[in-house]
This record gives sequence, structure tokens and C-alpha cells, in this order.
Amino acid sequence: MSKRIDVNNLNVYYGNFLAVEDVSLGIDAKSVTAFIGPSGCGKSTFLRTLNRMHEVIPGAHVEGEVLIDGLNLYDSSVDPVTVRRHVGMVFQRPNPFPTMSIAENVLAGFKLNNKRVSKSEQDDLVESSLQGANLWEEVKDRLNKPGSSLSGGQQQRLCIARAIAMKPDVLLMDEPCSALDPISTLAIEDLIHELKDEYTIVIVTHNMQQAARVSDRTAFFNIAGTGKPGKLIEMDDTATMFSNPSEEATEQYISGKFG
Repeated sequence: MSKRIDVNNLNVYYGNFLAVEDVSLGIDAKSVTAFIGPSGCGKSTFLRTLNRMHEVIPGAHVEGEVLIDGLNLYDSSVDPVTVRRHVGMVFQRPNPFPTMSIAENVLAGFKLNNKRVSKSEQDDLVESSLQGANLWEEVKDRLNKPGSSLSGGQQQRLCIARAIAMKPDVLLMDEPCSALDPISTLAIEDLIHELKDEYTIVIVTHNMQQAARVSDRTAFFNIAGTGKPGKLIEMDDTATMFSNPSEEATEQYISGKFG
């Protein structure tokens, strides 16, 4: 079941350093939201606050609220491991577990969470997750081969299959195509379009054209200078952002004047 995200007055710290300042935004259920902006403006840092991955870094912490369907992820009663089960993450570089087979990679989340699944359930889950990631037809005859034997684009789709096998509500993607060739990138973009029927998807991308192609709404982050915190400048429907942004900095970034 896809969920809505609401962020209220979020400040993100590394120790005493304020990395992202005072972000408030809403992300619709079953939609694709893109975060764009120059390097170092806090896009990926902010993305990691949406499943509490940020605080894995020693000294890192947040102030403010991240609500998923009204539940504050940062409430003291909420277990971060449970959050990460419901909010999946796909990273910049494909990271299948090299010693595991393709099938074992899909099931890795269950093993890590000590969930017992029968053999027939495992087989069904592997097939449905790989089909969900548009990878089944390419790998169904070699499920016992290492995940690392796949091409880069296939490895990234395997990582997406691993994430959706856990049946998350939200899928976060941190520049999922930056290490891929154009054909693999197109395959991931097509997949994102299909997945939004079931998931709330948030993607960080440096690629303006990609944001324009895949997202329903776009949020532009910027930074005033080195050592300053990243800030959300504006957020709007993607078509509006790219044709008629309300802030001059957004227009300059989108038109390639900086970044």
C-alpha cells in the first residue's frame, strides 16, 4: 500500500554542521518526486532522512518531523529497522551481494530480518520481484549464478527487485542511473513509470532530462556557498518547474547557467 510523505521543518545535521535547513514539503502517494540541484546541496542527505539512513553516520541527527501517513518516523517509539523495511532504498551504484546468487540477492532482506519463508514462497517471491523489476525473462534460467555476473543495468534492476521483495510502501532512489549506460538508463526509467502504480517513489537525479521524463513533481535544492546549508528553493509539478519556475535560481539551474 503506497503512502504519502509529509516533512515539517526538517533540519539535518552532521555533528554540529547544519547540512540541510528547514525543509517542509509533501510527497503524494503513488507518484514520482524528483530532487534536483547542484552537487553538495543536500539532496542525497535529505533523501536518507526519509528512511532514517542518515543517522547511521556517527553524530548525524535531525530535528523536525517526517510523517508517513501521519506517523512520525522520528518518534521515540519508532524502530529505525522497521522504518527501513517500509521505505526501501536503491543506491547510486548497483550493490548486489557478490557472494550471493541472483535468487539469494532478491531474498536478502528476508534473511537479514530473520523472516522465515517456505521454499515455495521463496520461489514465488523471487519470480514476482524479478518480474516487478523487469528482469525475470533475462535471468530465469540462471537464478543460481552470482548477482555480480550480471551487467551494470541488470545489477541495478536486481537491487530494485531486492527492495520491492520486502513490499515497501515507499521506494527511494539515489541517482540510480548515474553509473549506467543510456540503454540501461532507459530500462530503469521505464521501470520507474511502472512501479509508481504501486509505490511512492522519490528519486535524486543530476540529469534534468531524466527528472523531466520520470517525475510528476520536482523539488529544487540549492546552496548559498561552501559551508552553508542546503535549502529547498521551490517545489512544483514537473511540467511547471521546467517551463515556468517561480524562482530565478531554479530557472538558472534548469537552463544550465550553474550546477
